[in-house]
Amino acid sequence: MGDLRLLVPAVAAWATAWLVIGTPDVGLEPGVIAAGIWVAGTTLLTVLLLARRRAGGGVLLHAAPVVLVALAASGLVACTAATALAQRAASPLVGAAAQYRTVEVVVEVVSAPRVMPGPGWGGASDDPTLRVAARLVAVDGRAVAPVPVTTSTQGPAEHVQLGARLGFEARASLLPASEDSGFRLRAAGDVVVVDPAPPWLSWAGGLRQAFAGAARGLSGDGAALVPGLAIGDTSAVGEALDAAMKASSLSHLTAVSGANCAIVTGAAFVLAGLCRVRRSGRIVVAVLALTGFIALVTPQPSVIRAGTMAVVVLVALAAGRPGGGVTALSVAVIALLAFDPWLARDYGFALSVAATGGLLLLTAPLAAGLARIMPALLAGVLAVPLAAQLACQPILVLLDPAIALYGVPANLLAAPAAPVGTVVGLLGCLVLPLLPSVGMAFLQVAWLPASWIALVAHGAAGLPGGRLPWLPDAPGAMLLVACTALALWLALAPPGRAWLRVPAAVLLVVAGAMPLGAAAGGPLVGAATRPHDWDVAACDIGQGDAVLVHSAGATALIDTGPEPAALDRCLTMLGIEHVDLLVLTHWDADHAGGAGAVAGRVDTVIHGPLDGDRSDRVLDPLAQGGAETIEVTAGHGGELGDARWRVVWPKPHAAPGNDASVIVDVDAPGYRGVFLGDLGEDAQLRLLRSIDLGRVDLVKVAHHGSADQSEALYRELGATVGVIGVGAENGYGHPTDRLLGILTATGTTPVRTDRSGTAVFTADGVGGFRLWTERGGGAVGGRP
Repeated sequence: MGDLRLLVPAVAAWATAWLVIGTPDVGLEPGVIAAGIWVAGTTLLTVLLLARRRAGGGVLLHAAPVVLVALAASGLVACTAATALAQRAASPLVGAAAQYRTVEVVVEVVSAPRVMPGPGWGGASDDPTLRVAARLVAVDGRAVAPVPVTTSTQGPAEHVQLGARLGFEARASLLPASEDSGFRLRAAGDVVVVDPAPPWLSWAGGLRQAFAGAARGLSGDGAALVPGLAIGDTSAVGEALDAAMKASSLSHLTAVSGANCAIVTGAAFVLAGLCRVRRSGRIVVAVLALTGFIALVTPQPSVIRAGTMAVVVLVALAAGRPGGGVTALSVAVIALLAFDPWLARDYGFALSVAATGGLLLLTAPLAAGLARIMPALLAGVLAVPLAAQLACQPILVLLDPAIALYGVPANLLAAPAAPVGTVVGLLGCLVLPLLPSVGMAFLQVAWLPASWIALVAHGAAGLPGGRLPWLPDAPGAMLLVACTALALWLALAPPGRAWLRVPAAVLLVVAGAMPLGAAAGGPLVGAATRPHDWDVAACDIGQGDAVLVHSAGATALIDTGPEPAALDRCLTMLGIEHVDLLVLTHWDADHAGGAGAVAGRVDTVIHGPLDGDRSDRVLDPLAQGGAETIEVTAGHGGELGDARWRVVWPKPHAAPGNDASVIVDVDAPGYRGVFLGDLGEDAQLRLLRSIDLGRVDLVKVAHHGSADQSEALYRELGATVGVIGVGAENGYGHPTDRLLGILTATGTTPVRTDRSGTAVFTADGVGGFRLWTERGGGAVGGRP
């Protein structure tokens, strides 16, 4: 049990971090909470000393050390969080954000840049948009306390390396305290490299980019997966492959994990031993190798968790004590949360810890239980992915309220290929700069297992019934934990007590059937309670857009959201079986990824400028289903039932992207609405100058409520209601305080799908709307 007792402090530290970083958002003082924890710990220690002097034992003395360690871990985490939150509150960016003022900033890059779809805040450019996690260093030429920030810019990724310092003019948006970044910076001009990355980090960036470039010389999905398997670089993974990997529960293979760190440290340890290095020296070599590997793959949450665990085990070895797996995991969690309390709300970190904990605690019991009904070897092989899947599934339900039924079989099929692709790919990455031909040969060998994994992912994702709906959010996760625990007890408990097994099995069936019935019946309940004379409906499809316009029995769908299943649920709820007009504003996955849900059910598709393979993947299934596809520009128009619609943007010859979104103006009996796609501020101003839009009653807010908005446009529109298609805890900070401030200033009431669920609007004829939502009703007032 000694190996398990540290789980209590780890859980306590995690719960404390999760609560404390959110306290400013609800008006509480994190410093007071931290002080309260230390007072409680000091009081308990005093009581413990007195009890030991007087009684010399007892239950209190037996349990107190674990509670004391838990309070100490919680107090340390709370102090770290309180100090970091105080630094954020004192940052000069707070004033700049409140005044929408541009400031000169210098930031230090702390992670590899992520390539994002669509143009960025820096203006129109052929360069990719890069989202960069960084640490604020200076504001307006003055050094400041370090605060984590996120910035988006454009330019070649090789100019934005881990450890480099970048300078630029920026507008800042304050993010909620629970976000891992304190501010989001929008580059208002060119970004310059103030200081390049130090040599001990720059080598890794160059090696990573050279490896990715060499992998692009391979073909098919295998080429995209080789860098992901070897060093966790998923920048080449396309939307279709990414969706297939997630649907088949294989996306963890491209996230650097404990297995990768174990391979690196183990290989370094063995090689140092072959060179007759003493044990202490071997441990130093292993730590150096691990540090270099983390620099190469960049410090993502799963990497730092795995790396910290490896260091704990190595330190235990150096001290001559066994580093138990659960102990190492617990110490790693406490240390990492004390370093960065915001990891407590990071899904990647949570999945990494859960998978590791599942493997450590569940693999052996599952293998023993399965061995009763199958050969021991097969039971051992099956127990590994099953343990990880069972441990991670409650967290996955928070991200997507469904259970992937084919996850375990898919992992079994991919399991033999994954380590081969990882090891051979990593060797290729390291050898490539020295012996390019040998390195390329390694890549070609790694391509074979990578291609097999991609084939398994697409095959599993394409099977029918692979996604079993479940209750969303915390209730669904808690119920799944209870069902999993009950199922494990039924499967693994020793024979006997049959009278307990029957009611337990009945309880499991009932508990499992309730969320399945609720999830499946949700659209039916919605269909029974929603109004049937609605005009506009905003679907709750997560982070993305899918808006329906209904008039005299005809239906238009403006964008499809990221996933067919989410869109299909909304269409079922609203009773939509056929779409007369589909408007695809642009080709980003959060606007066009769900188009498969309406293939074969659409008459006409209008869209903006084509974008090669991205647009082909969306349009081909629609065209094969009988839809007519038309590329449109400003001036195109038509009728939808009793309503008239016209395209007011883009202009001819526009390049594909956010700023070429198809903007539709709908004039219907009782209301008028404009749907802004993902149009950015500069393009919004150009739209405003190009046409006299006038007042409208409803506006579909651009880009999910990002800060990249023109107040002048929203003031011109003067809408009663602003519809925001946005996902809960989306990680982008959407909708931003700036956008919400603009809506308030222009008298526009926001309706957000992350809070309302699917929202249905019925025009009252005087500029207002009757509002029905999945989570409550209401009304949005009309014109005075």
